[in-house]
Amino acid sequence: MHMSERRKWYVGFGIVLLVIIALLVIIQAKWYWIIGLIGILAAIAIYDRVQKEHTLLRNFPILGHMRYILEFFRPEIQQYFVASDDSEQPFNRKTRKVVYERAKGIHDNVFFGNDNDIMKPGYEWALHSLKPVHHSDVDPRIIVGNNQCRQPYSASRLNISAMSFGALSKTAILALNKGAKKGGFSHNTGEGGLTEYHMQGGDVVLQVATAYFGFRTDDGKFDPVKFREKATLPNIKMIEIKLSQGAKPGHGGLLPKEKITPEISQIRGVPMDRDVVSPPVHSAFTSPIGLCEFITELRELSDGKPVGFKLCIGKRTEFFAICKAMLKTGIYPDFIVIDGMEGGTGAAPSEFINYIGMPLQESLVFVHNALLGCGIREHIKIIAAGRNTTGFDMVRMMALGADMVNSSRAMMLALGCIQSKQCGSNTCPVGVATQNPRLYNQLDVDVKADRVYNYHHATVKTFTELVGAMGLENPSDIRPSSVMRRINGHEVKGFDEIYSFLKSGDLLNESTIPEFYRRFWEAAKPDGFSFVR
Repeated sequence: MHMSERRKWYVGFGIVLLVIIALLVIIQAKWYWIIGLIGILAAIAIYDRVQKEHTLLRNFPILGHMRYILEFFRPEIQQYFVASDDSEQPFNRKTRKVVYERAKGIHDNVFFGNDNDIMKPGYEWALHSLKPVHHSDVDPRIIVGNNQCRQPYSASRLNISAMSFGALSKTAILALNKGAKKGGFSHNTGEGGLTEYHMQGGDVVLQVATAYFGFRTDDGKFDPVKFREKATLPNIKMIEIKLSQGAKPGHGGLLPKEKITPEISQIRGVPMDRDVVSPPVHSAFTSPIGLCEFITELRELSDGKPVGFKLCIGKRTEFFAICKAMLKTGIYPDFIVIDGMEGGTGAAPSEFINYIGMPLQESLVFVHNALLGCGIREHIKIIAAGRNTTGFDMVRMMALGADMVNSSRAMMLALGCIQSKQCGSNTCPVGVATQNPRLYNQLDVDVKADRVYNYHHATVKTFTELVGAMGLENPSDIRPSSVMRRINGHEVKGFDEIYSFLKSGDLLNESTIPEFYRRFWEAAKPDGFSFVR
């Protein structure tokens, strides 16, 4: 060790030792306590010098532990003492505060004026009307189900996005479903399958993912008999085929083995000694036409309930291939859930979370355009999923083409999530994303169910107030021109000026296909997924 470095260690160690001795003297500790403490520190110092894993500890015995201690508490220090109200990701403190206050039934009024930087590029706002509509006259629900569906569902404009039992605790799932029952909105099971915790009376969207948990054969294939047993239950309102997820498209679901309990193992039909990694693709179909045929199969097995699919947009040619398959077969899903790359997940490689998938806003515009261009938009509802928390988020999504909004992490915040980002480690401190009974048993189901209901009720009310202020009774009448975005210090544009929107049938006529879509559209094949970008 260099002399200056050695001096640094001596000084640091001396300060730590003197502080500890001073504390012991203050509390009038016995002399043998001090000697014992010195002996313990000496043993730690010797171990630090002989161990080989951490060079820092070999060079700075004892004192080096301070670095690991501070690193351990860094997220909390950053969150509570360093970060500004607008600086944290994925949800800043200002956004979390809105969710927490609404969940607790506290008013979230802001005093003394707008505290946002309204001159900052990217700032957005909705255009109000001089002839507003009272929020009680704004319809907060929408019918999902086209003429191929025999049991249409009247859905809330805001619902709980897919979160599995396994990723979340049983108490969290119970609270979410009870909140959904009280508020009349739906709760997506996620790919982990339907459990007794989803059966508390709330409306349920049953997800069919690549591993077919809950209705799979011994070799992991789709089992139609097991599926029908669940899909025909009265509280199952819609069926969602999961093609991909925003936070990890092309990867498949991931449940770390640390979170697998005997109960989860039994529900999913998986072993407990290894991570559960779902296949990245379905085995029940292999082509766009196969997807359409699978939609028909699930409709029949569920006695005609709405069936749709969820995906994160990647190669535009592949979504066009699905559109061409719809046109060829005449089979239309009742809804499509668009998950942006900003969507959340319990666990995924950082490269997938940060660099794979199309952001939600661009995805919505593309899908809305694709369905319009094919002349089939009227048959299909579009649901936006990915970092939506407020009534204005809902307005923004609908201005870009969505009919409804799904939210997952906002619902977790309503349950008490503190954004500690420990979802995949089984150490969630508030019992939401853990299978540790010591942690999740402290989550009071009835209290948290009320908070989920409160958050949903207040957010939908604010949404209807915004829509009413825009002079509209039906949120489906929100147009791209309804929302403005600041481009720079002296220029603002409406969404209709920022994005290009197609007219119905544009893709079906050679002369009206936009050039920026032409090569993707022409390369798309309904009987296979193309590898053209």
